[in-house]
Amino acid sequence: MTIKALFWDIGGVLLTNGWDREQRADVTARFGLDNNEFTERHKLAAPELELGRMTLDEYLAQVVFYQPRSFGKEEFRAAMEAESQPDEAALALARDLGQRWRMYSLNNEGHDLNAYRIATYHLNEFLLAFFTSCYLGVMKPNPAVYRLGLRLAQLSPEQTVMIDDRVQNVEAARSVGMQAIEFKNAAQLKADLQALGIN
Repeated sequence: MTIKALFWDIGGVLLTNGWDREQRADVTARFGLDNNEFTERHKLAAPELELGRMTLDEYLAQVVFYQPRSFGKEEFRAAMEAESQPDEAALALARDLGQRWRMYSLNNEGHDLNAYRIATYHLNEFLLAFFTSCYLGVMKPNPAVYRLGLRLAQLSPEQTVMIDDRVQNVEAARSVGMQAIEFKNAAQLKADLQALGIN
């Protein structure tokens, strides 16, 4: 069947991860937080954040500002946002492909960081819609999120390609019938897409 649309992960593909292990370690070290204590609190709050049931302010209140700090919430939030950096080559490829193909995001992220990343890097200029965990209430690698994205886009799995940097998410996309590419870098992605007839 002919490919009609591409689904993109954002963190680890188009941009760096938003608030993954490396980003958390960098920011907590900069602010002198106890990483073990932070990590334990993060584990409990993070799923609620990414499923859209907790705001970033509520998350920070539980994970960082449950006791007085020498820094403010806005300062910490700005440091979190600054961790988001572009993969310029991947963004350029996506912008080019977006001129000829239907494209959507399918990503895990909380409301606030998702909105920041979309606005800062103008992702809505080439992605038609954002099928994000915070909007859908389900997260990758649950196969349900892929089926929901397909239904919302009115596509059959065979008409689509999922691009993701995590092998478990690639496997989950394939389990519902999508074609899927594990992203390593823009050059590899371009070659893998061309092999599927996507130029």
